Amino acid sequence: MKFDLFLSICQTEVDGHTPNEKQMFQNFFEQVRLADQLGFETAWVAETHLSCQIQKENPGAVIPQFRGEIGLNTDILQLAHKVFAETKNIHVGSAIRNIICNGGPIAHAEAVRTFLTLHSLKEGEKRKLHLGFAAGRFPFSNTAYGFLPKTELEKVGWDVIKNKYFQEATEIFLRLLTGEKLSSRDIADRYLQASDFRDTQQWEKCEKIAQTEGRLQNGKIRLDHHWNFEKVGVIPFEAPLDLLELTIGSHDPETQILANQICPTGVFNLSITPENVINETHERMSQHYNSRGGKWKRELMPRTVLLFVDDSEGLSDSEKSEKAKGEARRAWENYWRAMEGTLDPKKIESAVENSISGNPEEVLQKIKNKYHKEDRLMLWFDFNNHNSLSINKSMVTFMEKIAPRLK
Repeated sequence: MKFDLFLSICQTEVDGHTPNEKQMFQNFFEQVRLADQLGFETAWVAETHLSCQIQKENPGAVIPQFRGEIGLNTDILQLAHKVFAETKNIHVGSAIRNIICNGGPIAHAEAVRTFLTLHSLKEGEKRKLHLGFAAGRFPFSNTAYGFLPKTELEKVGWDVIKNKYFQEATEIFLRLLTGEKLSSRDIADRYLQASDFRDTQQWEKCEKIAQTEGRLQNGKIRLDHHWNFEKVGVIPFEAPLDLLELTIGSHDPETQILANQICPTGVFNLSITPENVINETHERMSQHYNSRGGKWKRELMPRTVLLFVDDSEGLSDSEKSEKAKGEARRAWENYWRAMEGTLDPKKIESAVENSISGNPEEVLQKIKNKYHKEDRLMLWFDFNNHNSLSINKSMVTFMEKIAPRLK
């Protein structure tokens, strides 16, 4: 079992207090430095783009009740340089990098190659960038860059078509990142078909539009490329790819397989991912993982774990347990209040049960029961918690009293 750290840098109100941006980043680096000393393998950092607060001024606010910013890290590449400069052993991961916004897949391929080149200048550098990539959590981060429905077909079938465009972005990003020189003419055409749609009426509307535009071929609708460009090669050409590990943030089997046809790519997942989806993914990837990466291992699908542990002096085991569960409950209450504006007791209790909380012995047993002995866990201690001292204590408790017994 491998133990990583997940850090959200989420600037939201907790117990009436919202730290300023400087304090948020100071807390982050304090925790990363401690994680490095304690022996966590990788620090995965959430990435967000454009202000949630400003977006609330527009129609269709995605999180209208949320106060603050869902995350402050907008560029893992800049952040990683500073993390590596202030630590000795820990790797850095993005959770996740949006390859649609900020210039699209070509720009991101070039930025990553530039990062790897600079990162490798240190003699004997072995620490890796674990690049989780996806299409982003909120649509408004992408629409500002032109990723939105424009044609009649796109307006009708956008929720399906945008996933096809993410596949296109994935192909462009990975092929250029791994050193190919290509134009959009070298990128595969993509098609819509009835099986892509949950709503039969939506498919029939798209089919009707495609017929009038001459796009219907053998029951499939041919899509134009979203990105059109002449032959390019991204620089620097000598970037050391051995310092890079890739992880895709998509549960779509077709997209996972596509990525691995180009290069070895793991799969990102969240704590709320159903167990059957996790098992199906491991099964699928054992067959389709790119052989250049060796055999598929469970650690190639890192799992987010919201963890609340208490080992306060002077408390009994049961009191420690109740205190940890109380912290979990408060954190989830704050989360649902921020995301939905109402408190649903059933959701709160369900979320608390889905978290790992309790005294050290309870946490140990819960992890043993819930996770496979070869899983990679991204432990999330800062969920709705700005008390860096408390977070640090939990990290120490885990690595000193729990991790050794799991290893």
